[in-house]
Amino acid sequence: MPATRLQLLLLVSTLIILLWSNIMPKDQLTWFMEVAPVLIAVPFLTYTWQSFRLTPLLYKLIFIHAVILMIGGHYTYAEVPAGFWVQDMLELNRNHYDRLGHFAQGFVPAILAREILLRKTLLQQGKMLFYIVTSIVLAFSAFYEMLEWWAALLYGGSADAFLATQGDVWDTQWDMFTALIGAISAQLLLSKHHNKQLKEVLNVKF
Repeated sequence: MPATRLQLLLLVSTLIILLWSNIMPKDQLTWFMEVAPVLIAVPFLTYTWQSFRLTPLLYKLIFIHAVILMIGGHYTYAEVPAGFWVQDMLELNRNHYDRLGHFAQGFVPAILAREILLRKTLLQQGKMLFYIVTSIVLAFSAFYEMLEWWAALLYGGSADAFLATQGDVWDTQWDMFTALIGAISAQLLLSKHHNKQLKEVLNVKF
């Protein structure tokens, strides 16, 4: 599929799901806070898709992450039906959909950071790139946890659904750890495929 067709398909699909997610969401404030990254990313990626076109892999990953956010925004992370199905099937003590969200928060930004570093800096493939990408993702995850903290201070109990701690005192640590696992997994699983697409986009060797 040509890059432009792929981008248009993902854009239209994102807008349709975004519209659905804002039809009678569980909580309007939670919806806005959860989908805010999508509301920022869509116009930015649309504006830059000619001047700084990303690899098809990265566009697809960003779309998947956006879908996770929009579903979480509609139901709230603690009440996503698919999370309850998994909870019942595996006899878990909580809805783990938010763990999926934080895994994606590590997995997708890892490939984004990797692509920007390889395209815009002198960094090459190797251990240092792996380390820096992982560090960036952890820093971003920690910053997101601070955003949740600030939201709790600002909105009080109204932000409980956004925090989605479900009574777990270690929720913040689990969120960052899950993002770390996501970042490591993305680099181990997708680096070769990502390099191939970078070579096709830039016509250089990685």
